[in-house]
Amino acid sequence: MSRFVNLELGGTEDGDHLISGTVAVKDEVHYAGEARKAYENGNFEQGLRNYSKVLEFNPSNVSAWAGQVRMLIEVGEFREAKLWADKALERFPNEPELLAAKAVALGRSGDLDTALAFSDASIEERGDTPYIWLARGDVLLARQEGRADYCFEKAIMLSPRDWFVAWLAGRIRSYHKQFAQALKFLQKALELNATHFLLWVEIGICQERLGLLQPAAQSYAQARELDPGNREATMGVSRISNTSVWGKCCSKIKILFQ
Repeated sequence: MSRFVNLELGGTEDGDHLISGTVAVKDEVHYAGEARKAYENGNFEQGLRNYSKVLEFNPSNVSAWAGQVRMLIEVGEFREAKLWADKALERFPNEPELLAAKAVALGRSGDLDTALAFSDASIEERGDTPYIWLARGDVLLARQEGRADYCFEKAIMLSPRDWFVAWLAGRIRSYHKQFAQALKFLQKALELNATHFLLWVEIGICQERLGLLQPAAQSYAQARELDPGNREATMGVSRISNTSVWGKCCSKIKILFQ
C-alpha cells in the first residue's frame, strides 16, 4: 500500500492539536523540531510522521516537503520518494533541495541519466547548500563516477563544523559500500559530536565490514554505554563475539589436523 494513504495532508490524531477541542498545544515549530531530532537519531519512520504533521499545519513549508522525500529515501522507499518529490515540485518547481532529493531517489532507483539531470537543475537553481552537494555525490556514486569526491568535499566545506553534514556524507558512502571512505566522514562527525550513540553504531558497522573486529566491538560497546537499549549495537557485539568464537574453534581444528 502506498505511503500516500498516511502522508496526505489534513486529518489529526487524538489530541495532537487540541486540549478540550480548543487550545493548540503542538504546532508547526514543535513538529519540525521533533522531525529534525528523529532524523538526527536515525528514527526515519518517526521523522516521516513528524514532517507530515508539519505539513498539516503549513502545506507551504518546503523544508518539510523535502524532509518527507529524504526520510523515504532513508527507509529505502525510492519509488515513493520520487512520487512525493513530484507532488512537492508541483508546488515548488524550482526548489533546489527538492530537485536534489528527487535526483537521489532516481539515482538509487537506477534511472541514472534523469538523476543527473535533476542534480544539474538543483545546482543551477542557486543550489549551494551542503545537501545539494551531498545529493550530487550520491548520484555520481550511483553512476560510478570519480567526480563524487569533490561533491562531498564541497558539502563539508560549506558547513565544516556541522556533525550532521559529515554524518550524512558517511551514510551515503556506506550505502554505496564504500566503507573506508564512510569511516573517514563518520570519524569527522564524531570529532564534532562525540556523545552521539548513532555515530558510534555506524562507525562500528563500517569497521566490522572492513574486518576491523576489535575496534568495531569497542565502537559498539561505546554506543551501548551511551544508549543501553540500542538494538543495533547489541547485535553488533553479538555478531563479533560469535565470529571470534568460531574463529578460535577453526584455529583449534586446524592445529589438530596439522
